Amino acid sequence: MSATQQKDSVLSLRGINKTFGAVAALTDIDLDVAAGQVVAVVGDNGAGKSTLVKVLSGVHSPDSGTITFDSKTVDIPSPAAAHRLGIATVFQDLALCENLNVIQNLFLGQELRPLRLNEVAMETRSWELLRQLSAKIPSVRVPVASLSGGQRQTVAIARSLLGDPKIIILDEPTAALGVAQTAEVLNLVERLRENGLGVIMISHNMADVKAVADTVAVLRLGRNNGVFDVNDVSVEDIIAAITGATDNVVSQRRARRKEGLS
Repeated sequence: MSATQQKDSVLSLRGINKTFGAVAALTDIDLDVAAGQVVAVVGDNGAGKSTLVKVLSGVHSPDSGTITFDSKTVDIPSPAAAHRLGIATVFQDLALCENLNVIQNLFLGQELRPLRLNEVAMETRSWELLRQLSAKIPSVRVPVASLSGGQRQTVAIARSLLGDPKIIILDEPTAALGVAQTAEVLNLVERLRENGLGVIMISHNMADVKAVADTVAVLRLGRNNGVFDVNDVSVEDIIAAITGATDNVVSQRRARRKEGLS
């Protein structure tokens, strides 16, 4: 990596390791995310994606390696520390309260109240956040239970913007969504990039990855197995890196060369 690329990265991981007993969940993981860049992290089940998200969100501390944020080496010992640093995570379950309305979900636990609840300020701020995302929410006063899957994802992402983060991690943002709702969420990802945020998108969906990502980082068995520019790589190549088929192809070529020499 060049010095320029390193300088432009808001978040950089170098040699991150994490074990659980005898299981090595992450081994020598490197990752870079710049402002206004969408990095898709892909891999099969057990590749280490969830552990990586939890390391970045402060749920787990790495055993070794360095995390650099805004050119400073940092520790992320807790979710609160990640939030203060400027890293927001939207987990797959969204953690929304369906009986509460949009405003109440956005400000749950961080209400504006010098003396009593400032509902006007919270409603104004809610609409500001939703406008940043070009969101299609009919009203901020409706219960979240009445919203579609894409709209709920919108609320969860808008909530993550309250702390003015520089990096947003989206864990399987389009899982279990229909075609129209998936398109809605992918538009949200593009809005985040346009607003200058770095986005880490965990995904199994190669069509989504190709649609919005700038870079694809492949994890395999807890290790890096390739970082690709999305414009220079095919879906087949990504899948080959995920499954290890690339290694098999190389082995087969070596075997054929040996046969040709013998």
